[in-house]
Amino acid sequence: MSSQLLNGNLWDTDPELYDLIKKEKSRQHAGLEMIASENFTSIPVLQCLSTCLHNKYSEGMPHQRYYGGNEYIDEIELLAQKRSLEAYRLNADEWGVNVQPYSGSPANFAVYTGIVEPHGRIMGLDLPDGGHLTHGFFTATKKISATSMFFESMPYKVDPKTGLIDYDKLAETARLFKPRLIIAGISCYSRCLDYKRFRQIADENGAYLMADMAHISGLVAAGVIPSPFEYCDIVTTTTHKTLRGPRAGVIFFRKGVRSVKANGTKVMYDLENKINQAVFPGLQGGPHNHAIAAIATAMKQATSAEFVEYQKQVIKNAQRLCEGLKSRGYAIATGGTDVHLALVDMRSAGLTGAPAERVLELCSIACNKNTVPGDKSALHPSGIRLGTPALTTRGLKETDIDRVVDFIDKALKIAQEVTKVSGPKLADFNKAIEENAEFKSKIENLKEQVENYSRSFPLPGFEKY
Repeated sequence: MSSQLLNGNLWDTDPELYDLIKKEKSRQHAGLEMIASENFTSIPVLQCLSTCLHNKYSEGMPHQRYYGGNEYIDEIELLAQKRSLEAYRLNADEWGVNVQPYSGSPANFAVYTGIVEPHGRIMGLDLPDGGHLTHGFFTATKKISATSMFFESMPYKVDPKTGLIDYDKLAETARLFKPRLIIAGISCYSRCLDYKRFRQIADENGAYLMADMAHISGLVAAGVIPSPFEYCDIVTTTTHKTLRGPRAGVIFFRKGVRSVKANGTKVMYDLENKINQAVFPGLQGGPHNHAIAAIATAMKQATSAEFVEYQKQVIKNAQRLCEGLKSRGYAIATGGTDVHLALVDMRSAGLTGAPAERVLELCSIACNKNTVPGDKSALHPSGIRLGTPALTTRGLKETDIDRVVDFIDKALKIAQEVTKVSGPKLADFNKAIEENAEFKSKIENLKEQVENYSRSFPLPGFEKY
């Protein structure tokens, strides 16, 4: 191949791919991004991700590499570790951190591998109740998550009436199950967790307590919601979502004295080597150094006053979203939110999650279908999950959220009209839209309104490729 093809600009060497990337950027600019786990990262993060750091192999920990030429890579990773501790106001004598996991799921699995060991017992919030796949989800007929395949998993649940975690039932189940590890973490739960209660339950059973703060890590860094670090032994997180960093993962772990026996003997934490060795060589190869650099700069940003104000606005916008939807008759799980997301029960509008998600997507509003308390199947959820981090990043405030609520309401009313014709199946729903000129016209009209509105807000990132 010619040097021009190897070293030229993407738009010259691969216009087909470049055109697709431009289309995706246009979609992001024209649409309202309300998937709670997504965000728009900063220019410094994007710049780190496209550097020469991508070229380097660095298996092992800083100063203990299996490859040469890592003197500056070591400095970058140590800087990312230092800033990660600083972002959450942690003492380096009491906490250690591993910044090498490729994302949140590998980070969680590394903890289980190092601490729980094969067929050890874990407890996490059930997926249909707002937990994550990596917390051990399985069904009556199939083990869905690798966590449930290699470890023994017992879910805890929310109260189907309130939508809140049933801590008393969790405590009762833990006394019977005797887990090695309890996970205080969520994927779609709109209230702050009671880490103190989790700690009490863990101590009663001699279990480790791990928080998965992937969704709320930015809110925790800003100090606008309770921190898991006061009570937990281990904390994992992604670094995108509310934190606005790269697609990567981080594991924090306790150091020092874990407990003191009756005779005064100190029992020390032994998490550091177990977790580090589970990450590498246990589960991963060389770390992604460009992502680790991006973590470093994201953690620096997380200590700024501007970042704190941003996270406050994320919550304000989420609460305004809930208020607006409730005023239009939509039911919100738990009655509201303390964080960045809202779980909307579509049964209150005579809909299910899939057609609601689809009609919003057709109108350039991105969200995801999601189970709500009382659902029997994660494959046929009754709700949608909406988040405000990405909209807040683009500069939307409470009055702008009012306009967004109006768009959502109009889209869902179209969905109601379609469902009366199509019935509940998504395939029939899509067919009814495709074959009905009136439905298509209403959707196109609303899409144009949404996109004109969305384009009035900036999209963080490079203006041009």
